[in-house]
Amino acid sequence: MRDPLSVLTDAFTGFLFGKVETTRLPVRTSTGQAQAVYLPTAAPGLGDSGVIIGREVYSGKGYIYDPFQLYGQQLPAPHWLVLGESGNGKSALEKTYVLRQLRFRDRQVVVLDAQGEDGVGEWNLIAEELGITPIRLDPTAALDMGIRLNPLDPAITTTGQLALLRTIIEVALGHGLDERSGFALKVAHAYVNETIVDRQPVLTDIVEQLRHPEPESAEAMNVDLDDVRAWGLDVALVLDRLVDGDLRGMFDGPTTVGIDLDAPLIVFDLSHIDRNSIAMPILMAIVGVWLEHTWIRPDRKKRIFLVEEAWHIINSPFVAQLFQRLLKFGRRLGLSFVAVVHHLSDVVDGAAAKEAAAILKMASTRTIYAQKADEARATGRVIGLPRWAVEIIPTLTPGIAVWDVNGNVQVVKHLITETERPLVFTDRAMTESSVDHRTDDAMRAAELEAEERAAAFVEQHLGDYDSSSTVA
Repeated sequence: MRDPLSVLTDAFTGFLFGKVETTRLPVRTSTGQAQAVYLPTAAPGLGDSGVIIGREVYSGKGYIYDPFQLYGQQLPAPHWLVLGESGNGKSALEKTYVLRQLRFRDRQVVVLDAQGEDGVGEWNLIAEELGITPIRLDPTAALDMGIRLNPLDPAITTTGQLALLRTIIEVALGHGLDERSGFALKVAHAYVNETIVDRQPVLTDIVEQLRHPEPESAEAMNVDLDDVRAWGLDVALVLDRLVDGDLRGMFDGPTTVGIDLDAPLIVFDLSHIDRNSIAMPILMAIVGVWLEHTWIRPDRKKRIFLVEEAWHIINSPFVAQLFQRLLKFGRRLGLSFVAVVHHLSDVVDGAAAKEAAAILKMASTRTIYAQKADEARATGRVIGLPRWAVEIIPTLTPGIAVWDVNGNVQVVKHLITETERPLVFTDRAMTESSVDHRTDDAMRAAELEAEERAAAFVEQHLGDYDSSSTVA
């Protein structure tokens, strides 16, 4: 109960000034009017250093991304995972990203091009425009002066050669080498490197030594010579496939002279290899180790290693372990690994689930294009997307993706300039990214004006800066 003095004070105040307390009446309005009061907000961008990807959908701001500029406080690792079903724009994003990165003087890119049409990989047009000849690995052309990569190239360290030989064999066998087979391979490799000094050792030399081991090899372990020969039989049969089987000609000779590892763009064209055969992970292993020992150097260049159909890597335990080491090693030398995968379930439910999880953990940047609802939910659980992002993924239109850069999640529309368009939209790329060629005129007209302004902004920044600058 209120005291008499308070009641008297309120009565006097009300007499002089009128009633103090008022009742707010409800307001009826539309969302169109209320939006001026409750302004929309968008997450902050990633800064203004790097290459322009496009524009953030909700704020309309330009979206700029570069793993080398962000590495450190904003990005713990420079590696990038791109996910999404076919027909949503992954191919266009990859190509424009590489073209824009190459405007920097200290950038170098290697692409493993596993897709193609008309007898060439889909990166062939870009390579031609830049005056670069792709390294086309083709079993049918290898015997006719085609490209060869030698796993025993002296440019690869002795330890690297042996690791590569083990990986090739383990991928082909589907299981690890036992101690006896590993010993037979080690002594054969050591003997070949010691005795062949007037030329590059080749796989044929290893196979021959496995079939006919030297007595010294048996004496060193106090075993019978026939036992050493038996231990190396399975190894010899696997390597024989590279020498005289369906992969003949690509790896059984000295490395082709003239492969330019100093070119700004190096394209390995794997489009002639059956993507579902054991040959693909074997190729991935050979190319990965060969690049590790011949391409990645402490010369302060920033390197990008882009792999299409990357589930061939992550789905094989032995190849995944090799690339996991490459990622850890490459981070110290300025390497950004870009893996392009259609479905995350291709790898997280595969034979190399443990290795896949380790590689996915290293990818601090994840770009997710449209997926079906169940796939989006599974993806969200694995990589830790917020609920709103998971719900929006099935509704994304081609060219728009959810970007998660170390927890900074935004929806980004990828923009392509007129200069890039002829290089990006090959026949296959038009299927991969139909955002700029839709027949829905009403939808297109609604976005046309904003896209033209943003594309002009991108075009200006791509053409007006010096290539030594830090902003593309």
